[in-house]
Amino acid sequence: MSNYAIIVAGGKGLRMGGDVPKQFLPVGGKPVLMRTIERFREYDEKLNIILVLPVQQQEYWNNLCLEYSFRAEIRIANGGETRFESSKNGLDAIPSDESGLVAIHDGVRPFVSIETISRCFNAASAHGAAIPVLPVVESLRVVEPNGESKNVLRSNYRMVQTPQVFQIGLAKQAFAQEYNEAFTDDASVIESFGHSIAMVDGNRENIKLTTPYDLSVAQTII
Repeated sequence: MSNYAIIVAGGKGLRMGGDVPKQFLPVGGKPVLMRTIERFREYDEKLNIILVLPVQQQEYWNNLCLEYSFRAEIRIANGGETRFESSKNGLDAIPSDESGLVAIHDGVRPFVSIETISRCFNAASAHGAAIPVLPVVESLRVVEPNGESKNVLRSNYRMVQTPQVFQIGLAKQAFAQEYNEAFTDDASVIESFGHSIAMVDGNRENIKLTTPYDLSVAQTII
């Protein structure tokens, strides 16, 4: 039985306002994606890591690895048109007879804590599927189809992070479904297959680097 981590890095970085995809931008002198991979290596040096990248970005990544002398053992899978397809491609790279756990993580979340990763794997081992969440600290309103809005209790909601960890067999079966626009993350695919999702505490620093402001926050965290 082996455990895996699928790092999905298919973003084009358009909201960053530059030509370099956000997962390759340097933070604290090192590309974001390398920091993300290193965090999972810190959790478990024996973890099998699969990196999902668009075909047109793979040569750029290989050159970055040479430039930064980055020698982590990873497999490369091709990115897809959607997050669903990219995650499925990563899962397809896992041998069909594996019976361990697989974490699916955003490549641009380099500050996930070792404790969060551990909580997710432990909960998935017990329940089959687990995700890290945070309480909502802002007030929330729901907008109705007619344009009117109303307040909702924020205590009824959680903000979802990654890694989202599942039993490998369960994930492979769930991702054999046809794509649905209701699949907003990997856990929603598992849930639509009829399996419940356990929640564990995430960590506040585990932000998704999407905008230039996020990069400023990342520099502060470093």
